[in-house]
Amino acid sequence: MTPKTTTRRALLAAAAFAAFAAASSAQAADAWPSKPIHLIIGYAAGGPTDVAARYYARFLSEALGQTVVVDNRAGASGVVAASVTKNAQPDGYTLYYVASPTMTMTPLIQQSSNFKPLEDFSFIEILYDFANVLLVSQNAKVQNVGDLIAQARSQPNSVSYGSAGIGATNHLSGELLAQMAGVKMLHIPYKGNAPALSDVMGGKISFMFDVSGTAIMQIQGGKVRALAVSSPERMPQLPDVPAVSESGLKDFSVTGWYGLIGPKGLPKEIVSRINQANAAIAQNPEYKKWMYQYGYNIQTTGPDTMRERTRNETVLWEGVIKKANIHAE
Repeated sequence: MTPKTTTRRALLAAAAFAAFAAASSAQAADAWPSKPIHLIIGYAAGGPTDVAARYYARFLSEALGQTVVVDNRAGASGVVAASVTKNAQPDGYTLYYVASPTMTMTPLIQQSSNFKPLEDFSFIEILYDFANVLLVSQNAKVQNVGDLIAQARSQPNSVSYGSAGIGATNHLSGELLAQMAGVKMLHIPYKGNAPALSDVMGGKISFMFDVSGTAIMQIQGGKVRALAVSSPERMPQLPDVPAVSESGLKDFSVTGWYGLIGPKGLPKEIVSRINQANAAIAQNPEYKKWMYQYGYNIQTTGPDTMRERTRNETVLWEGVIKKANIHAE
């Protein structure tokens, strides 16, 4: 047998194997889902993310005709869950219900992050986004964001704001506000949003940004007062509360989001099936009503939009983080 013949046979064998592998992958995608899907969450059970994810999982299960198991992998601001997803098989049975900070903030701050959001995952789509609400105590003297900025300008660091911890969305939102206004504000990190909110109510700190779902309930309960929302426009759920951009900071815009990603190499057929399921879910009246009451805006824009938004927001937060020299302790 000549070397040329051997090479030809090797090439034919390799081509046959590639064709077999492609056919097997296509068959697997066609059969999907044939067993329960694990929906990974980067936060503990019982919190607002867990509640929303479990609610969504019920509708996804109905749309796909398969059980969806919620799998809480809390730790390191979503890094643990991201690692689980990154290392899973790209067969559609491991999906990550991911929060935007895990994709756009955490990798810039935490050295423990062992993933690259734009390289290590298959993007599926953003499920919903939401504004943060700037809250103060009922007895606070300030009436608007302009008052906060004026106080901070006349007395640097006299205005304090709380967050769920260093690098949290509400930390960086407060820092962005201070940077855009050109003032110094004092950041007070807490271990979670709840203790920070408690100190806002008690007047121990000046303000905090809180996610719309929690904020709306506290506002309706008369426990805090809303000065502004972080979205570029007013929220329909809080029509009398102005956007921060109405207070002279016209380019201020912060919206968080939750979306779905999978391991790198997820078949396009599976991504398309999930997109179709999400489109159907988005039209469900029960689902729409539940999302609206918590200030969530349903999105069904596909993988390309999710990737682009991740890229753009990473650029924004990288600038804020570098200017403030923020790093995890």
